[in-house]
Amino acid sequence: MIHPKTELKFISNEIGYGVVATEFIPAGSITWVLDKLDREFSSIEFQSMEDIYQNILDTYSFRNNQGNLVLCWDNGRYVNHSFNSNCLTTAYDFEIAIRDIHPGEQLTDDYGYLNIPTPFRGIDEGTRRKIVYPNDLIKYYKVWDKKLLKVFNRIPHLDQPLQELLTEEMWNEIVAVSKGHQEMKSILNNYYNDENRVDERKPKKEKNTAV
Repeated sequence: MIHPKTELKFISNEIGYGVVATEFIPAGSITWVLDKLDREFSSIEFQSMEDIYQNILDTYSFRNNQGNLVLCWDNGRYVNHSFNSNCLTTAYDFEIAIRDIHPGEQLTDDYGYLNIPTPFRGIDEGTRRKIVYPNDLIKYYKVWDKKLLKVFNRIPHLDQPLQELLTEEMWNEIVAVSKGHQEMKSILNNYYNDENRVDERKPKKEKNTAV
């Protein structure tokens, strides 16, 4: 489930639609949580589907560390990619804002940690990275972990509209990590090790894909 202080909005012809903040969302806010309405599909289920359904999953789903495709039921599927994203996923099935997000600003993810099957070329943002590769999670997990650690301790001290979607056990673990009593699980735990993936193919151009 996406943060309630957001809405779907047309961004541009190049980008398409995106999710923008309707109110201020401070760094450390939980911006998305995997919930009971999100659908998960195995590779076998995907292969058995008609093309029309496969195309939808190709566009709007991400792959978890089990290799299954996850389709968000709400506007979470419209969160766009950025090489300088303001949100990052965690190893706890939720995402957090790694910096303040202001009203009207897009919520963005780095698709490098979504286990994409083939590379794609993102919109040029002036960053050194231009292409998202299937193994980016292995390359950049230390960088992403550091960004998460900078704001993780803020989670228990903020108003969290999505907290009710977390189990008590998970919330206690978040508190323990924030106090330094427990080590944060690395984002690398999200990596799906698929030996059949090829990350040296000609990259595709970016399209509006899912979280």
